[in-house]
Amino acid sequence: MMLKKWEDLPEIMQTEEVRVYYDILKKKEFGLFLKRAFDLFVSAFMLILLSPLFLILAIAIKIDSKGPVFYRQTRVTRYNKTFRIFKFRSMVQNADKGSQVTVSNDARITKVGRFIRKFRLDEICQLIDVFRGTMTFVGTRPEVPKYVEHYTPEMMATLLLPAGITSRASIYYKDEAELLDAAENTDEVYINDILPAKMYYNLKEIKSFSFFGDIKTMFMTVFAVLGKEYKGDYEESIKEKEKIEI
Repeated sequence: MMLKKWEDLPEIMQTEEVRVYYDILKKKEFGLFLKRAFDLFVSAFMLILLSPLFLILAIAIKIDSKGPVFYRQTRVTRYNKTFRIFKFRSMVQNADKGSQVTVSNDARITKVGRFIRKFRLDEICQLIDVFRGTMTFVGTRPEVPKYVEHYTPEMMATLLLPAGITSRASIYYKDEAELLDAAENTDEVYINDILPAKMYYNLKEIKSFSFFGDIKTMFMTVFAVLGKEYKGDYEESIKEKEKIEI
Protein backbone atom coordinates (compact mmCIF):
# COMPACT_ATOMS: atom_id res chain seq x y z
CA MET A 1 0.00 0.00 0.00
CA MET A 2 2.69 2.44 -1.08
CA LEU A 3 1.83 6.12 -1.44
CA LYS A 4 1.87 7.76 -4.84
CA LYS A 5 4.45 10.44 -5.46
CA TRP A 6 3.15 13.83 -4.31
CA GLU A 7 3.07 15.19 -7.87
CA ASP A 8 0.96 12.21 -8.98
CA LEU A 9 -1.85 12.89 -6.50
CA PRO A 10 -5.09 14.37 -7.84
CA GLU A 11 -4.73 18.13 -8.08
CA ILE A 12 -7.51 18.67 -5.55
CA MET A 13 -5.38 16.84 -2.97
CA GLN A 14 -2.13 18.73 -3.62
CA THR A 15 -2.69 21.26 -0.85
CA GLU A 16 -0.76 22.37 2.23
CA GLU A 17 -3.41 20.79 4.46
CA VAL A 18 -3.02 17.35 2.84
CA ARG A 19 0.79 17.63 2.69
CA VAL A 20 1.01 17.49 6.49
CA TYR A 21 -0.67 14.07 6.56
CA TYR A 22 1.14 12.86 3.44
CA ASP A 23 4.53 13.49 5.06
CA ILE A 24 3.44 11.59 8.19
CA LEU A 25 2.34 8.55 6.18
CA LYS A 26 5.41 8.68 3.94
CA LYS A 27 7.54 7.90 6.97
CA LYS A 28 5.40 4.86 7.78
CA GLU A 29 5.48 2.95 4.49
CA PHE A 30 6.56 -0.32 6.12
CA GLY A 31 3.45 -0.12 8.31
CA LEU A 32 1.40 0.51 5.17
CA PHE A 33 2.99 -2.56 3.56
CA LEU A 34 1.98 -4.69 6.58
CA LYS A 35 -1.50 -3.19 6.42
CA ARG A 36 -2.02 -4.29 2.81
CA ALA A 37 -0.52 -7.74 3.41
CA PHE A 38 -2.84 -8.21 6.39
CA ASP A 39 -5.85 -7.02 4.35
CA LEU A 40 -5.08 -9.42 1.51
CA PHE A 41 -4.49 -12.60 3.50
CA VAL A 42 -7.13 -12.09 6.19
CA SER A 43 -9.87 -11.06 3.74
CA ALA A 44 -9.15 -14.15 1.59
CA PHE A 45 -9.28 -16.42 4.65
CA MET A 46 -12.49 -14.84 5.97
CA LEU A 47 -14.24 -14.99 2.60
CA ILE A 48 -13.67 -18.74 2.55
CA LEU A 49 -14.57 -19.19 6.22
CA LEU A 50 -17.77 -17.11 6.03
CA SER A 51 -19.02 -18.42 2.70
CA PRO A 52 -21.81 -20.50 4.39
CA LEU A 53 -23.02 -17.35 6.22
CA PHE A 54 -22.96 -15.43 2.94
CA LEU A 55 -25.26 -18.08 1.43
CA ILE A 56 -27.68 -17.98 4.39
CA LEU A 57 -27.90 -14.18 4.29
CA ALA A 58 -28.41 -14.18 0.53
CA ILE A 59 -31.34 -16.62 0.81
CA ALA A 60 -32.90 -14.66 3.69
CA ILE A 61 -32.67 -11.37 1.80
CA LYS A 62 -34.25 -12.83 -1.36
CA ILE A 63 -37.11 -14.40 0.63
CA ASP A 64 -37.77 -11.24 2.63
CA SER A 65 -38.12 -8.71 -0.20
CA LYS A 66 -37.81 -8.19 -3.93
CA GLY A 67 -34.51 -7.04 -5.31
CA PRO A 68 -30.85 -8.08 -5.59
CA VAL A 69 -28.86 -9.65 -2.76
CA PHE A 70 -26.15 -7.02 -2.92
CA TYR A 71 -26.56 -3.27 -2.77
CA ARG A 72 -23.94 -1.64 -5.01
CA GLN A 73 -23.67 2.05 -4.32
CA THR A 74 -21.04 4.44 -5.68
CA ARG A 75 -18.63 5.54 -2.94
CA VAL A 76 -15.33 7.41 -2.83
CA THR A 77 -12.03 5.78 -1.85
CA ARG A 78 -8.28 6.39 -2.11
CA TYR A 79 -7.10 9.32 -4.24
CA ASN A 80 -10.70 10.50 -4.70
CA LYS A 81 -11.54 7.54 -6.94
CA THR A 82 -15.06 6.15 -7.04
CA PHE A 83 -16.00 2.49 -6.74
CA ARG A 84 -19.16 0.44 -6.27
CA ILE A 85 -19.21 -0.86 -2.72
CA PHE A 86 -20.52 -4.31 -1.79
CA LYS A 87 -23.19 -4.41 0.93
CA PHE A 88 -25.88 -6.95 1.65
CA ARG A 89 -29.12 -5.19 0.79
CA SER A 90 -30.91 -4.17 3.99
CA MET A 91 -33.46 -1.78 2.48
CA VAL A 92 -36.20 -1.97 -0.10
CA GLN A 93 -35.17 -1.76 -3.73
CA ASN A 94 -34.44 1.81 -4.99
CA ALA A 95 -34.31 3.14 -1.41
CA ASP A 96 -31.38 5.41 -2.30
CA LYS A 97 -33.63 7.66 -4.39
CA GLY A 98 -34.36 9.49 -1.13
CA SER A 99 -31.89 10.66 1.53
CA GLN A 100 -28.54 8.88 1.49
CA VAL A 101 -28.26 8.75 5.27
CA THR A 102 -30.37 6.36 7.31
CA VAL A 103 -32.22 6.93 10.59
CA SER A 104 -32.87 4.13 13.07
CA ASN A 105 -36.63 3.86 12.39
CA ASP A 106 -36.27 4.25 8.63
CA ALA A 107 -39.30 2.73 6.90
CA ARG A 108 -37.11 1.69 3.97
CA ILE A 109 -35.32 -0.96 6.08
CA THR A 110 -36.62 -4.50 5.58
CA LYS A 111 -37.25 -7.04 8.37
CA VAL A 112 -34.11 -9.01 7.56
CA GLY A 113 -32.32 -5.72 6.97
CA ARG A 114 -33.05 -4.51 10.48
CA PHE A 115 -31.46 -7.65 11.91
CA ILE A 116 -28.34 -7.61 9.75
CA ARG A 117 -27.80 -3.88 10.31
CA LYS A 118 -28.01 -4.34 14.08
CA PHE A 119 -25.05 -6.72 13.99
CA ARG A 120 -23.39 -5.01 11.00
CA LEU A 121 -23.75 -8.16 8.92
CA ASP A 122 -24.68 -6.03 5.91
CA GLU A 123 -21.03 -4.95 5.76
CA ILE A 124 -19.25 -8.31 5.93
CA CYS A 125 -19.37 -8.69 2.15
CA GLN A 126 -17.06 -5.67 2.02
CA LEU A 127 -14.39 -8.31 2.51
CA ILE A 128 -14.63 -8.53 -1.28
CA ASP A 129 -13.68 -4.85 -1.51
CA VAL A 130 -10.81 -5.35 0.95
CA PHE A 131 -9.46 -8.25 -1.13
CA ARG A 132 -9.72 -6.14 -4.29
CA GLY A 133 -7.90 -3.25 -2.63
CA THR A 134 -10.68 -0.70 -3.01
CA MET A 135 -11.12 -0.84 0.77
CA THR A 136 -9.12 -1.73 3.87
CA PHE A 137 -10.11 -3.16 7.25
CA VAL A 138 -9.42 0.06 9.17
CA GLY A 139 -9.91 3.44 7.56
CA THR A 140 -12.34 6.26 6.94
CA ARG A 141 -15.77 4.93 6.03
CA PRO A 142 -16.45 5.53 2.32
CA GLU A 143 -18.81 8.42 1.62
CA VAL A 144 -21.01 8.98 -1.40
CA PRO A 145 -19.69 11.65 -3.81
CA LYS A 146 -22.29 14.21 -2.75
CA TYR A 147 -20.87 14.28 0.80
CA VAL A 148 -17.24 14.29 -0.36
CA GLU A 149 -18.08 17.54 -2.17
CA HIS A 150 -18.46 19.08 1.29
CA TYR A 151 -14.99 18.00 2.48
CA THR A 152 -12.68 20.75 3.66
CA PRO A 153 -9.12 20.77 2.23
CA GLU A 154 -7.92 19.02 5.41
CA MET A 155 -10.62 16.32 5.18
CA MET A 156 -9.27 15.40 1.74
CA ALA A 157 -6.25 13.92 3.56
CA THR A 158 -8.43 10.94 4.52
CA LEU A 159 -8.33 9.97 0.84
CA LEU A 160 -4.60 9.23 1.04
CA LEU A 161 -5.63 5.74 2.21
CA PRO A 162 -8.35 3.36 1.02
CA ALA A 163 -11.79 3.63 2.56
CA GLY A 164 -12.28 1.34 5.55
CA ILE A 165 -14.76 -1.14 6.97
CA THR A 166 -14.31 0.26 10.47
CA SER A 167 -12.60 3.12 12.30
CA ARG A 168 -12.60 4.89 15.65
CA ALA A 169 -15.17 7.30 14.18
CA SER A 170 -17.44 4.36 13.29
CA ILE A 171 -17.11 3.05 16.85
CA TYR A 172 -17.85 6.38 18.53
CA TYR A 173 -20.75 7.01 16.13
CA LYS A 174 -22.13 3.48 15.87
CA ASP A 175 -25.56 4.91 16.81
CA GLU A 176 -25.37 7.58 14.13
CA ALA A 177 -28.84 6.70 12.82
CA GLU A 178 -30.36 7.46 16.21
CA LEU A 179 -28.65 10.85 16.27
CA LEU A 180 -30.40 11.67 13.00
CA ASP A 181 -33.84 10.54 14.17
CA ALA A 182 -34.93 13.95 15.44
CA ALA A 183 -33.48 15.90 12.51
CA GLU A 184 -35.86 17.65 10.14
CA ASN A 185 -33.20 17.67 7.43
CA THR A 186 -30.96 14.61 7.85
CA ASP A 187 -28.55 15.60 5.08
CA GLU A 188 -28.00 19.03 6.60
CA VAL A 189 -27.40 17.66 10.11
CA TYR A 190 -25.06 14.99 8.77
CA ILE A 191 -22.97 17.45 6.75
CA ASN A 192 -22.81 20.22 9.36
CA ASP A 193 -22.63 18.24 12.61
CA ILE A 194 -21.83 14.53 12.25
CA LEU A 195 -19.37 14.61 9.33
CA PRO A 196 -16.98 17.12 11.00
CA ALA A 197 -17.03 15.07 14.21
CA LYS A 198 -16.23 11.82 12.41
CA MET A 199 -13.52 13.51 10.37
CA TYR A 200 -11.90 14.74 13.58
CA TYR A 201 -11.25 11.11 14.54
CA ASN A 202 -10.37 10.00 11.01
CA LEU A 203 -7.67 12.67 10.70
CA LYS A 204 -6.43 11.93 14.20
CA GLU A 205 -6.01 8.25 13.22
CA ILE A 206 -3.91 9.18 10.19
CA LYS A 207 -1.59 11.29 12.36
CA SER A 208 -1.05 8.39 14.76
CA PHE A 209 -1.20 5.60 12.17
CA SER A 210 0.45 2.29 13.01
CA PHE A 211 -0.27 -1.27 11.93
CA PHE A 212 -0.84 -2.37 15.53
CA GLY A 213 -3.08 0.63 16.09
CA ASP A 214 -5.27 -0.78 13.31
CA ILE A 215 -5.39 -4.15 15.06
CA LYS A 216 -6.51 -2.43 18.27
CA THR A 217 -9.30 -0.64 16.39
CA MET A 218 -10.49 -3.98 14.97
CA PHE A 219 -10.74 -5.46 18.47
CA MET A 220 -12.56 -2.34 19.67
CA THR A 221 -15.04 -2.81 16.82
CA VAL A 222 -15.79 -6.38 17.91
CA PHE A 223 -16.37 -5.27 21.50
CA ALA A 224 -18.55 -2.35 20.32
CA VAL A 225 -20.75 -4.72 18.29
CA LEU A 226 -21.07 -6.89 21.41
CA GLY A 227 -22.31 -3.89 23.38
CA LYS A 228 -19.28 -2.14 24.86
CA GLU A 229 -19.57 1.65 24.83
CA TYR A 230 -16.66 3.86 23.82
CA LYS A 231 -16.55 7.62 24.15
CA GLY A 232 -14.41 9.96 22.08
CA ASP A 233 -13.01 13.39 22.91
CA TYR A 234 -14.48 15.47 20.07
CA GLU A 235 -16.88 17.41 22.27
CA GLU A 236 -14.09 18.26 24.72
CA SER A 237 -11.82 19.39 21.88
CA ILE A 238 -14.55 21.74 20.60
CA LYS A 239 -14.98 23.24 24.06
CA GLU A 240 -11.24 23.82 24.34
CA LYS A 241 -11.17 25.40 20.87
CA GLU A 242 -14.02 27.74 21.82
CA LYS A 243 -12.14 28.81 24.96
CA ILE A 244 -9.06 29.66 22.91
CA GLU A 245 -11.12 31.65 20.39
CA ILE A 246 -12.80 33.61 23.18
